[in-house]
Amino acid sequence: MKKLSIALAGFLAMTGLAAASGTHSGGHDDSMMAIGNPGKASEVGRTIEVIMKETDDGEMIFEPKEINVKKGETIRFMVMNKGELEHEFVLDNHEGVMEHKEMMERMPEMEHDDPNSVRLDPGMDGEVIWSFANAGPFEFACLIPGHYDSGMKGMLTVTGH
Repeated sequence: MKKLSIALAGFLAMTGLAAASGTHSGGHDDSMMAIGNPGKASEVGRTIEVIMKETDDGEMIFEPKEINVKKGETIRFMVMNKGELEHEFVLDNHEGVMEHKEMMERMPEMEHDDPNSVRLDPGMDGEVIWSFANAGPFEFACLIPGHYDSGMKGMLTVTGH
């Protein structure tokens, strides 16, 4: 019985460590976020291309730096990493971005499985399909430690109909 208890304690400790180091999934698609909810490809009204890269002076940027959409719109963000480093594109309100940034600083190897983000290696591309349910000021950002502070953020404005 003692061996079983030690084995069980070891298993629980390992699964706890895996969760602590681990993944950040399922949290955003369980309920609607302030910025909206995952969109359906069949409902996409337009596509916006977003480029992630570094500049020669070391700044990390998105092109475009500002995006405007309308409440109710479903957008396909075609995201391309044209930089030399791994980057991510995350949509959220300011509070959500800051919370995610803090989490990434604590666990930089955290993997994502969120519909409001895509993480890309250099030269890769991906997409985020999002339906904007609420008007207001929002953000898009790269929350890999150091990237946001190096300028990798942008304004997303959702206007009423």
